[in-house]
Amino acid sequence: MFNKILIVRNDRFGEFLLNIPAISALKKAYPQARLVLAVSPEVYELASAVECVDEAAVWNEQFRKGLRKQKFDACVVLNPSKEAHWACFRAGIPVRVGYDRKWGFLLTHKLKDTKCQGARHEVECNLELVSLIGASASDKIPKINVDGNLFKELAGEKIVAIHPFTSDPVKQWPVERFKELALRIKRELGVKVIIVGLSQEDFDINEGIVNMVNKTYLVELAALLKHCSLLISCDSGPMHLAASVGTPVIALFRNDLPGKTAKRWGPRGEGHMVIESGNLADISVEDVFNRVSLKLLDKTNI
Repeated sequence: MFNKILIVRNDRFGEFLLNIPAISALKKAYPQARLVLAVSPEVYELASAVECVDEAAVWNEQFRKGLRKQKFDACVVLNPSKEAHWACFRAGIPVRVGYDRKWGFLLTHKLKDTKCQGARHEVECNLELVSLIGASASDKIPKINVDGNLFKELAGEKIVAIHPFTSDPVKQWPVERFKELALRIKRELGVKVIIVGLSQEDFDINEGIVNMVNKTYLVELAALLKHCSLLISCDSGPMHLAASVGTPVIALFRNDLPGKTAKRWGPRGEGHMVIESGNLADISVEDVFNRVSLKLLDKTNI
């Protein structure tokens, strides 16, 4: 039915990763179609690591101006915006799929956007959207490919990664507790601890803790996390990145804000654990450390 499909997801990389099952579902439904994935510049390299994507592109003015010439049969706008809806309509793309808001009247196939209610996981919502044109998936775990040669010197080591930042202050566990946790893991469990992330904040720590903040691109961070035994994080992009390369996650979430809970944004896959509270300050270092200890001892009943 379709020979060339445009997929637009041009926001942050954590949200982008949760669209991979929907993108894979489109490829499964239309294996002959060329899938072109348009993303923000920061996500471009990561988008190229999605196996089912035939071409990654940067969603910018130049790309939008050339849409008509590319002769897409269909487009799926995964994060609604007036700009994206108008560009796809103006380009004459016959089948236009998206959420019924922000000029949703320009779409041919649309879905009411109820994601903010947090009743389902983001992955399920994205899959429902592509189902409007007949795509479905049995594998609902986001996955990306990473270069096995990156950080290969870490292979075989037991490493705990900590990502102490979030993009939303209401989801932030106190940074000082992350520092205390890192030092305690290093001293009492004797494993290597690496601090990771992309942040404008400083994270000053020593005592043998490896600080990799702002020292990796996204694909490098993915490869680094692949070599780790565990990631500890609040709700964040690196949390989803770790899950997408198969690294277990201990995630700290608030459970009192509709649309921001683990029910919608939790890590997908096997071996992850969520610690929840209505107030993240109520989660102690002891709470998290005990879960880390059990996880590193390969206990499953945690």
